[in-house]
Amino acid sequence: MKIRKIDHISLAVRNLEKARQAYEDILGLELHSTYVSEEEKIRVARYRVGDMWLELMEPTGEGDVSRFLDKRGEGLFVISYEVPDVDAALAELKDKGYKPVDDKPRHLLGSRYAFINRPKELCGILSEVLDYREKE
Repeated sequence: MKIRKIDHISLAVRNLEKARQAYEDILGLELHSTYVSEEEKIRVARYRVGDMWLELMEPTGEGDVSRFLDKRGEGLFVISYEVPDVDAALAELKDKGYKPVDDKPRHLLGSRYAFINRPKELCGILSEVLDYREKE
């Protein structure tokens, strides 16, 4: 699998406004955008840091982020790696005998992405691959 770069790092937070204030006041980050994903049950603040994104994610209901917070508390939730083609990356993993979390890409903000592991498999970090190809 060819990884082009780290696209974004997402942190799970309990209170998005409080987390935003800390990242903006302490680190001087400038908010780029916010969005809500009903499907993922999250509210997100995005910051551009160099050539990658930092996302602060607050749950809006019962979902992956809320379960993460209940189990592990606030902190690193996912690292997202940009690849040329998510479908090809998933096929390559399957050819190696590995079963990714997602069988097919999900869609959000003009990207296609898939979770590729459970945290214990990559040193406790949930990982995903994404591309910016048009939806098919």
